[in-house]
Amino acid sequence: MSEQLKDTRDITVTVNGKSYQEAVETRLHLADFLRLQLKLTGTHLGCEHGVCGACTILVDGEAVRSCLMLAVQANGREVTTIEGLADGEELSPIQEAFSEHHALQCGFCTSGMIMSLTAFIEENPGADEAAIREAISGNICRCTGYQSIVAAGVAVAAKQAGGS
Repeated sequence: MSEQLKDTRDITVTVNGKSYQEAVETRLHLADFLRLQLKLTGTHLGCEHGVCGACTILVDGEAVRSCLMLAVQANGREVTTIEGLADGEELSPIQEAFSEHHALQCGFCTSGMIMSLTAFIEENPGADEAAIREAISGNICRCTGYQSIVAAGVAVAAKQAGGS
Protein backbone atom coordinates (compact mmCIF):
# COMPACT_ATOMS: atom_id res chain seq x y z
CA MET A 1 0.00 0.00 0.00
CA SER A 2 1.49 3.34 -1.02
CA GLU A 3 1.57 6.30 1.33
CA GLN A 4 -0.79 9.11 0.35
CA LEU A 5 0.83 12.42 -0.47
CA LYS A 6 -0.29 15.22 1.81
CA ASP A 7 -1.08 18.57 0.24
CA THR A 8 0.55 21.15 2.52
CA ARG A 9 0.96 24.93 2.43
CA ASP A 10 3.10 27.29 4.45
CA ILE A 11 1.15 29.91 6.33
CA THR A 12 2.03 32.88 8.47
CA VAL A 13 -0.56 33.75 11.07
CA THR A 14 -0.57 35.94 14.15
CA VAL A 15 -2.27 34.21 17.07
CA ASN A 16 -2.75 36.13 20.31
CA GLY A 17 -0.13 38.64 19.23
CA LYS A 18 2.54 36.07 18.34
CA SER A 19 3.52 35.35 14.75
CA TYR A 20 3.72 31.73 13.60
CA GLN A 21 5.08 30.30 10.35
CA GLU A 22 3.80 26.78 9.96
CA ALA A 23 3.29 24.13 7.30
CA VAL A 24 -0.30 22.90 7.38
CA GLU A 25 -2.32 20.39 5.43
CA THR A 26 -4.70 22.27 3.16
CA ARG A 27 -7.67 20.41 4.63
CA LEU A 28 -6.77 21.13 8.29
CA HIS A 29 -9.41 23.13 10.10
CA LEU A 30 -8.32 26.19 12.02
CA ALA A 31 -9.61 24.72 15.28
CA ASP A 32 -7.40 21.66 14.85
CA PHE A 33 -4.43 23.84 13.89
CA LEU A 34 -4.86 25.88 17.09
CA ARG A 35 -5.36 22.85 19.31
CA LEU A 36 -2.95 20.33 17.77
CA GLN A 37 -0.13 22.38 16.25
CA LEU A 38 -0.10 25.44 18.52
CA LYS A 39 -1.29 23.56 21.66
CA LEU A 40 -3.91 26.28 22.40
CA THR A 41 -6.62 24.04 23.82
CA GLY A 42 -9.02 26.74 25.05
CA THR A 43 -10.87 26.57 21.75
CA HIS A 44 -13.26 23.66 22.14
CA LEU A 45 -14.71 21.45 19.44
CA GLY A 46 -18.31 20.41 19.93
CA CYS A 47 -20.39 19.65 16.88
CA GLU A 48 -17.71 20.31 14.23
CA HIS A 49 -20.48 21.63 11.97
CA GLY A 50 -20.56 25.30 13.08
CA VAL A 51 -23.82 24.84 14.99
CA CYS A 52 -22.83 24.85 18.68
CA GLY A 53 -20.44 27.82 18.80
CA ALA A 54 -17.94 26.19 21.17
CA CYS A 55 -15.09 26.78 18.71
CA THR A 56 -15.73 30.50 18.23
CA ILE A 57 -12.58 32.62 17.97
CA LEU A 58 -11.83 36.06 16.56
CA VAL A 59 -10.27 36.48 13.13
CA ASP A 60 -9.36 40.08 12.40
CA GLY A 61 -11.73 41.02 15.25
CA GLU A 62 -14.76 39.13 13.93
CA ALA A 63 -16.29 36.08 15.57
CA VAL A 64 -15.66 32.99 13.45
CA ARG A 65 -16.41 29.29 13.88
CA SER A 66 -12.93 27.79 13.74
CA CYS A 67 -14.31 24.35 12.87
CA LEU A 68 -15.61 25.78 9.58
CA MET A 69 -12.49 27.71 8.58
CA LEU A 70 -9.39 26.09 7.17
CA ALA A 71 -6.01 26.98 8.65
CA VAL A 72 -4.82 28.10 5.20
CA GLN A 73 -7.61 30.70 5.19
CA ALA A 74 -6.00 32.30 8.24
CA ASN A 75 -2.80 33.01 6.32
CA GLY A 76 -1.80 36.64 6.91
CA ARG A 77 -4.61 37.19 9.43
CA GLU A 78 -4.84 38.08 13.11
CA VAL A 79 -6.39 35.36 15.27
CA THR A 80 -7.43 35.74 18.89
CA THR A 81 -8.36 32.78 21.04
CA ILE A 82 -9.60 32.69 24.62
CA GLU A 83 -5.95 32.43 25.72
CA GLY A 84 -5.27 35.83 24.15
CA LEU A 85 -8.01 37.86 25.84
CA ALA A 86 -6.43 38.33 29.24
CA ASP A 87 -3.55 40.76 29.71
CA GLY A 88 -1.26 38.71 31.89
CA GLU A 89 -3.22 38.08 35.09
CA GLU A 90 -5.79 40.77 34.25
CA LEU A 91 -8.91 39.24 32.74
CA SER A 92 -10.74 40.90 29.86
CA PRO A 93 -13.97 42.70 30.82
CA ILE A 94 -16.17 39.83 29.63
CA GLN A 95 -14.01 37.21 31.36
CA GLU A 96 -14.24 39.23 34.58
CA ALA A 97 -18.02 39.55 34.18
CA PHE A 98 -18.38 35.80 33.64
CA SER A 99 -16.59 35.28 36.94
CA GLU A 100 -18.62 37.94 38.78
CA HIS A 101 -21.96 36.65 37.44
CA HIS A 102 -21.09 32.93 37.80
CA ALA A 103 -21.79 32.54 34.08
CA LEU A 104 -20.39 29.07 33.63
CA GLN A 105 -20.89 25.60 34.91
CA CYS A 106 -19.11 22.84 33.02
CA GLY A 107 -17.12 25.40 31.02
CA PHE A 108 -17.31 23.64 27.67
CA CYS A 109 -19.19 26.44 25.89
CA THR A 110 -17.53 29.23 27.88
CA SER A 111 -14.68 30.13 25.54
CA GLY A 112 -17.03 30.30 22.54
CA MET A 113 -19.56 32.38 24.48
CA ILE A 114 -16.86 34.78 25.66
CA MET A 115 -15.39 35.16 22.17
CA SER A 116 -18.83 35.76 20.62
CA LEU A 117 -19.71 38.35 23.25
CA THR A 118 -16.30 40.03 22.96
CA ALA A 119 -16.81 40.66 19.24
CA PHE A 120 -20.48 41.61 19.63
CA ILE A 121 -20.00 44.10 22.47
CA GLU A 122 -17.04 45.68 20.69
CA GLU A 123 -19.39 46.44 17.78
CA ASN A 124 -22.44 47.16 19.97
CA PRO A 125 -21.51 48.89 23.24
CA GLY A 126 -24.62 49.47 25.29
CA ALA A 127 -26.46 46.50 23.80
CA ASP A 128 -29.56 45.55 25.76
CA GLU A 129 -30.61 42.13 27.04
CA ALA A 130 -32.55 41.23 23.88
CA ALA A 131 -29.54 42.06 21.69
CA ILE A 132 -27.20 40.06 23.93
CA ARG A 133 -29.55 37.07 23.78
CA GLU A 134 -29.66 37.33 19.98
CA ALA A 135 -25.87 37.63 19.81
CA ILE A 136 -25.36 34.34 21.67
CA SER A 137 -28.27 32.53 20.05
CA GLY A 138 -25.79 30.57 17.93
CA ASN A 139 -23.91 29.33 20.99
CA ILE A 140 -25.32 26.30 22.75
CA CYS A 141 -25.01 25.84 26.50
CA ARG A 142 -26.51 22.76 28.06
CA CYS A 143 -25.84 23.72 31.69
CA THR A 144 -26.56 27.30 32.67
CA GLY A 145 -29.95 28.29 31.28
CA TYR A 146 -28.16 31.35 29.82
CA GLN A 147 -29.40 33.87 32.44
CA SER A 148 -26.00 34.43 34.05
CA ILE A 149 -24.30 34.56 30.65
CA VAL A 150 -26.76 37.22 29.50
CA ALA A 151 -26.31 39.16 32.76
CA ALA A 152 -22.53 39.16 32.25
CA GLY A 153 -22.94 40.39 28.68
CA VAL A 154 -25.38 43.14 29.68
CA ALA A 155 -23.04 44.31 32.46
CA VAL A 156 -20.07 44.60 30.10
CA ALA A 157 -22.14 46.27 27.36
CA ALA A 158 -23.34 48.87 29.88
CA LYS A 159 -19.77 49.56 31.03
CA GLN A 160 -18.55 49.84 27.43
CA ALA A 161 -21.29 52.41 26.74
CA GLY A 162 -20.24 54.42 29.80
CA GLY A 163 -23.01 53.18 32.08
CA SER A 164 -22.72 51.65 35.53
